[in-house]
Amino acid sequence: MSRFLNVSLIQLEYLIALDEHRHFIKAAEACFVTQPTLSMQIKKLEDELGVKLFDRSRQPVIPTDVGRLIIAQARNVIRETQRIDNILQDYKGTVSGDLTIGIIPTVSPYLMPHLISRISKAYPDVRLHVKELMTDDVIRLLKDDHLDVGIAATPLNDESIVERPVYYEKFSLYLNENHPAYGKQSPDANDLVSDKLWLLSEGNCFRYQSVNLCSVNDQKQRTDYFDYESGSIDTLIKIVNLEGGATVIPEWASLELSPENKRNLRTPQEEETREISLIYTRNFAKAKLLDSLFEVVKSCVPEPILNNTGEHVARVM
Repeated sequence: MSRFLNVSLIQLEYLIALDEHRHFIKAAEACFVTQPTLSMQIKKLEDELGVKLFDRSRQPVIPTDVGRLIIAQARNVIRETQRIDNILQDYKGTVSGDLTIGIIPTVSPYLMPHLISRISKAYPDVRLHVKELMTDDVIRLLKDDHLDVGIAATPLNDESIVERPVYYEKFSLYLNENHPAYGKQSPDANDLVSDKLWLLSEGNCFRYQSVNLCSVNDQKQRTDYFDYESGSIDTLIKIVNLEGGATVIPEWASLELSPENKRNLRTPQEEETREISLIYTRNFAKAKLLDSLFEVVKSCVPEPILNNTGEHVARVM
């Protein structure tokens, strides 16, 4: 017969915090307790388990081999405990609580202003915490339980991530009026590389999709022209206006251009679209909150984009 462990949830929370910060004082501050309090609880937990969870001789402290296994299980315990409140909220039919969202930079400027306004009106008891992040960071933080849900381009081909497509948007080309292909309504890849092609910085999945759409060598693109690392679609548009060349922008961005700038839009010959989805891990328990978020996000999307299909979805990486 196995013995019953006298382990508290607060000890497990302290354990997870110490793993995240790898420093007793920083972990204590994150838990809003004193450092002696946190250290004492970690020591009591180690005494109860009969093993050392952290190697204190290293700076920063690191988990022992058995410590890593127990920390992983502690995360599962805390996650499952939180499900109790989620079950109660669903049972009561209420939509409330905290929701931490990670969103990629090429979606955030267009979606978030609408989303914040609409969700605060429709669900005043929901508290949103939004972080603008690259796709790789969104995935990592979802798996580490630092995010509830992500809004990112898919498919990701990650079995641990659930993808719920919300909309599909086309790619648009934005050309300076002096670009050699300006007179064409549907420039091809050869047309685009006949002048400067400005792209987002590395790490943006939209850059990867743009490179494939334009059939250019990414390394060549970085060395042939002025190397400018930008994470902003709006910045690229301004550069094209002032310096010439072309860039690739998402359809939603093209809809928000001024009438003057819309004259510089062209349609690529390729018919690819990018798929934007809500993504979350299979352990996600806030089902009703997720359903509500999905509907509000969809209500924010312009109608021309909602009418697109996912027949030719571009790869993300």
